[in-house]
Amino acid sequence: MYARVRPLLFRLDPEFAHTCTLRLLQLAGLPTFGFILKKLLSVSEAASPVELFGLRFPNCLGLAAGYDKDGLAWRGLARLGFGHIEIGSVTPKPQPGNPKPRLFRLAEDQALVNRMGFPSRGAEFVLKRLSGFRPDRLIVGINLGINSSTPLDKAAEDYLLLMDNFKLVSDYVVINLSSPNTPGLRTLQTGRHTDDLLGALTGRKMRPLLVKLSPDLSEIELETIVDKLFRYGIDGVIATNTSTSLPELQSPLRDEIGGLSGAPLTARSRNFVSRIYSITGGRLPIIAVGGIMSADDAKASLDAGASLVQIFTGLIYKGPGMVREILRATAG
Repeated sequence: MYARVRPLLFRLDPEFAHTCTLRLLQLAGLPTFGFILKKLLSVSEAASPVELFGLRFPNCLGLAAGYDKDGLAWRGLARLGFGHIEIGSVTPKPQPGNPKPRLFRLAEDQALVNRMGFPSRGAEFVLKRLSGFRPDRLIVGINLGINSSTPLDKAAEDYLLLMDNFKLVSDYVVINLSSPNTPGLRTLQTGRHTDDLLGALTGRKMRPLLVKLSPDLSEIELETIVDKLFRYGIDGVIATNTSTSLPELQSPLRDEIGGLSGAPLTARSRNFVSRIYSITGGRLPIIAVGGIMSADDAKASLDAGASLVQIFTGLIYKGPGMVREILRATAG
């Protein structure tokens, strides 16, 4: 069914199409519509649960941050079969993000380029969206970002405020240090503020705390930051965010500035998972995201050392049936 709908969606501006999709998925969060959707997709109930961070994930598959930034459609998205949904990135105060257009489909490469810049309706709005009914067994993560007006040496204040705001409605939180679209943010992975930031965050940890890393880190940078995450007691790592290091691409939009996601990142993100697993001897749990475009990709990331996987761009190109395929392929 999605194969027939996708050409129509792809005629629309990418961000507008995404907004329309989220509105439809809001309806899927209602009990009647959700029941119909679940029956149509024949979501498997036989998926293997995963015990991680002291939580019981109903299966290994999650939806990556960025898809539902403001918590508009997370209940409907859960009906597709995801074991966890990561909402955000959420910023303390509302901000519009970068000027449009800021999202581009590179269909020839099964990829996206975005320069969204953390558009967010702010913590207060998202908190309201998360109140009330939660689908049974669903794990909810909150991906936290800083406001664009926040100086880097004050980043910890934004993150700590958000950690406190979401402590009652989140199962885990993620510190986003790796978006390429907020000026200077990536220096928090490797710069002079890293130790102070990690120390401040772990000193106030109230939920399992993860950090999302960039695939553009050098080998030495990766080893350094992973060692620090382990040393400061960070609970896990998400590998990886989008990339600004562009490979050979076919699309006429290949020169658009922003973060690349999708099929061109498959091998690089998987190699990062494998490298992190090797550096830590498997002692730092990994959620793999980036370039997972099929059930085989998901299985390969798990084999490389990940405990969980997330999808985003693959869902846009392959549709909701991809969730069923991954759950069937990874069931124990």
